[in-house]
Amino acid sequence: MRVGNLSLALSLAVIVSCGGEAGSSDTPARAAARSAGLSEEQLEKGIGPVKDVELESLDPALAARGEEVFTLKCSACHKPDERYVGPALADVTTRRTPEFVMNMILNPAEMVEKHPEARKLLAEFMTPMPDQNLTEDDARAVLEYLRSLTASTDESMED
Repeated sequence: MRVGNLSLALSLAVIVSCGGEAGSSDTPARAAARSAGLSEEQLEKGIGPVKDVELESLDPALAARGEEVFTLKCSACHKPDERYVGPALADVTTRRTPEFVMNMILNPAEMVEKHPEARKLLAEFMTPMPDQNLTEDDARAVLEYLRSLTASTDESMED
């Protein structure tokens, strides 16, 4: 009977250590975020000052300003359609939330330190993204430029 009690104790230990929920759908990213103390919102929107971005139709003037900022501050490491020092960014707005993009621009050190997706990027590209000291307005303009790249790609696929 001792073996039976030991088996029961081990089974209970496994259930308790796994959170006690059968069929839990905890992904590795969520587990990593939880271990870093991130909320679900931070996992989706990143870590930084930007909590909500309201997107409207594409603003060509803002996108043009964003292209200027991108060329000056970002193009040494990023190209729209090719891997370079950092990832290609033409489709980043389809893969990440607007808040995530802006928080990565504005708060790259903390993002790389704590966010599992930013940590994956560092592991893949082996170069941390430097803080370019952009303002939130600059980051919003860069976001609009990146949105324009996605819109251009979508339009060319329709032709």
